[in-house]
Amino acid sequence: MVTLPYRTALIVGAGSGISASLVRRLTAAGITVAAAARDISKLKGLADETGVSLFAADVTDAAQVERLFADVEARIGLPEIVVFNAAGRVRGPIAELDSEEVRRAIEVSAFGGFLVVQQAAKRLVPHGSGAILLTGASASVKGFAQSSAFAIGKFGLRGLAQSAARELAPRGIHVAHFVIDGGVRSATRPDPADNPDSLLDPDAIADAYLSVLAQPRSAWSWEIELRPWVERF
Repeated sequence: MVTLPYRTALIVGAGSGISASLVRRLTAAGITVAAAARDISKLKGLADETGVSLFAADVTDAAQVERLFADVEARIGLPEIVVFNAAGRVRGPIAELDSEEVRRAIEVSAFGGFLVVQQAAKRLVPHGSGAILLTGASASVKGFAQSSAFAIGKFGLRGLAQSAARELAPRGIHVAHFVIDGGVRSATRPDPADNPDSLLDPDAIADAYLSVLAQPRSAWSWEIELRPWVERF
């Protein structure tokens, strides 16, 4: 088991995939975990299984994000690990996309990321230590056709991570961005029988997050790319 120098964690934008695996790994490591999502009813099973505390919040609303951090701190203490997993996605030809749907998608992925990082920084900088992990995607580094809104949001989140790492690392805050470059395995999206391990295992992704959290500060990573062995560079 990885030994982590942290006691508490908040996962924002939690769901049944990477976030759920991360909750299980963190709680197994002795970390007290809180999870936030717009709809927390989907997380009830995870809460029953792991004891994770649930909070409802819209990451695009500054007041809700500020209140989220205050409520989490009141219940479990200062979240020393903050993970941002929220993402907005709308697909279609650029000429046909609804501009309001695009705005909303970008707000979730990029502006929501900023609001969460801002609240984390306000608390962790005076604390003198902590970690902020941001979940990216293939779209963080390559924009695909008919996925412009997702690419804008994920490119923005990657830029935020790079800027925050340069600003906050010298203050003792480990900021890391994860490029999840490939499809993620799930109950509704299993590995093809004729192509095993062609989808990323969410438990393996969570293990990579914990590995980064355990890094000594003399050799911190700011970005990790994870891809299945069949992914082409």
